[in-house]
Amino acid sequence: MSEESFISAIVGITTFISLFLAFFLVTVKTKNRLSNCLFAFFLLLIVIDLSSFLFGSQSQSVSNLGLLRNLAVFLQPPTLYLYILSACFVDFKLQPKHALHLVPFILVNLVFFPRFYLQSQEEKLLFLQDFRSTFEIQFNHIFFHIQVTAYLVACFLVLKKVKRLYLENYAGANIKSYYWLFQLTIAISVFYALALAKNVFKFSVFDTFSEGIRIGLFVLQFIIICWYLFKALNHPDLFRNLNSRLQLVEVLLSEQKKEDDNQSKGQDELLWLKKYMSEEKPFLNPALTIQTLSDEIGIPARELSILINHKMRQHFFDFINSYRIQSAVDILKDPSKKKVTILEILYEVGFNSKSSFNTAFKKHTGSTPTSYRLKNS
Repeated sequence: MSEESFISAIVGITTFISLFLAFFLVTVKTKNRLSNCLFAFFLLLIVIDLSSFLFGSQSQSVSNLGLLRNLAVFLQPPTLYLYILSACFVDFKLQPKHALHLVPFILVNLVFFPRFYLQSQEEKLLFLQDFRSTFEIQFNHIFFHIQVTAYLVACFLVLKKVKRLYLENYAGANIKSYYWLFQLTIAISVFYALALAKNVFKFSVFDTFSEGIRIGLFVLQFIIICWYLFKALNHPDLFRNLNSRLQLVEVLLSEQKKEDDNQSKGQDELLWLKKYMSEEKPFLNPALTIQTLSDEIGIPARELSILINHKMRQHFFDFINSYRIQSAVDILKDPSKKKVTILEILYEVGFNSKSSFNTAFKKHTGSTPTSYRLKNS
């Protein structure tokens, strides 16, 4: 198989899978419809970008529609960013202010307007002949990578905040959503980093390296799309979004008024919390959140968050898991429960996955559940 045939096959399969996945995301019944639609649009932008290879011709590449199609790549980073926001926050909605994300796309089109869009076919061909020295094309590449860097940094900052909010307010499997989005953002970052390297070589004397990286980009794009398809089909309920009104403990502390005689109140609440955890065992609920516990115990969620995450110097996630692990340890030590499997134990104490149970158990005890049982049998 020739190099061009290989690339054509990869691009063709990627295009088909992207369109199939976009159709699936738009039509599947889910509470995360906006999130699905945004990623479907992101996939369509990828297809539009790939179409320049599948259906591009010399005449099309110098047409206004052809240039517009190529510049649609400027819509990819903001769409990814909005997707991350919508996947993280359940109450996220598109608002008029989000139209500002169209500014880079509009700006780069305006740059090409005088010397390309308004010119004849012959003048357009002359314009593209020496692309290395053409200001508009150089600006296009530089501005795109600046835009990509800015949006990827914004995505990682959002994910960093989301992880902290998860740890401070949830004790279930919500953290999986963060890990998945983080992995996706890393994969896309690697893709854009390779695209940057390709363009650097493209405008240098080592332009032959550019073609090799270009092939690698097609393969990586194919892998990322297939990976996302696998996740979407096997874990349709992966995302349990946060409420964007949740605040980090450091924000709550900064807004809190000076403490007067609240020290004794805080100690009383702490004692009541520990007593409630030991007697009522709310941690057995795998979907427990700080709001749920707040409703049960009668302490406002704001105060409870500060009490656990700040005064006890523990994330809510670790606080709840410490009780779950202690409960699991008691079962593992009980001679009458030797026949109870590890899987049964983890579900009984409030975990909903073996991997999260093993990780938490090793963090709190220094050994795996199986080895701990053997040592104490």
